[in-house]
Amino acid sequence: MRVLVTGASGLLGGRTATALADRGDDVTVLQRRASGLGLREVRGDVTDRDTVARAAEGHDAVVHLAAKVDVTGRWSDYERVNVGGTAAVVAACRAAGVRRLVHVSSPSVAHAGESLVGVGAGPADPATARGHYARSKALAEQVALGADGDGLAVVAVRPHLVWGPGDTQLVARLVDRARSGRLPVVGTGAALIDSTYVTNAVEALVAAVDRCESAHGRAVVVSNGEPRPVAELVADICRAAGAPAPHRRVPTVAALTAGAVAEGWVAARGAVQRLTGRPPAATDPPLTRFVVEQLTTAHWFDQRETRALLGWTPRVSVEQGLAELAASLR
Repeated sequence: MRVLVTGASGLLGGRTATALADRGDDVTVLQRRASGLGLREVRGDVTDRDTVARAAEGHDAVVHLAAKVDVTGRWSDYERVNVGGTAAVVAACRAAGVRRLVHVSSPSVAHAGESLVGVGAGPADPATARGHYARSKALAEQVALGADGDGLAVVAVRPHLVWGPGDTQLVARLVDRARSGRLPVVGTGAALIDSTYVTNAVEALVAAVDRCESAHGRAVVVSNGEPRPVAELVADICRAAGAPAPHRRVPTVAALTAGAVAEGWVAARGAVQRLTGRPPAATDPPLTRFVVEQLTTAHWFDQRETRALLGWTPRVSVEQGLAELAASLR
């Protein structure tokens, strides 16, 4: 199969492109910077419709991962990349006659701030999604699934909390903050959350490419199916990376207040930088209200429908994943 993967410079995108190529598919990757994967590359922004159209030509399937995933930023940036980029991918698929589109979404598109306990993939709802990222991904998923039909089969896959060796998002940030003493336990730390080891997430996306035409029009949440207390999971990841487990506790109300202050500070600094013409500095606040909600509410999902639709089951357990993470960092 000829497959285009967008966002292949990230952990999940790069590993997915490699897995498809390793099984014999003819893979092209699209991203802004070099992926280093040794595959055919198209360099460019996913919001550039001409670039995306050129990249999609001659392909049977597209796996769309490119997105703005930062926890802070201007709404216009999230809208441009996540919503506009998805619209560009859909348009390119239609113009090029691509028959399968796997849109990589997020469980946050159906999270309204309350616990999600043993649920399936509820409908994406921009009106109740929490924060710019979740809202933009909800709109993007609606754009993607709205294109299902007329020769294009679309399935939305929502991997939940992907982690593993080489992860510069979750693992690297947790470890950096743990080593500097800036990683507290928020609230009780008892909220049950599920996660997805990167190998399992990759294999689920590959399965979605194969099952796209039978599972089309659907959204599915992908996870390991092993919910754990959030404090336990964070501590296990830190210990696997050789960092101290967090022990300082911050009450939920105090964390929400700190998150609101941090978001305001980041926004103000960004406004000043835009007014002065200086390039924006990297912004990584210790907490945001979205992160606090994610750390203090349960998130685990019924995986039966996902596994049936994709013909997939997670192969690497959380314990095995922690061992692989520890080995990779040694």
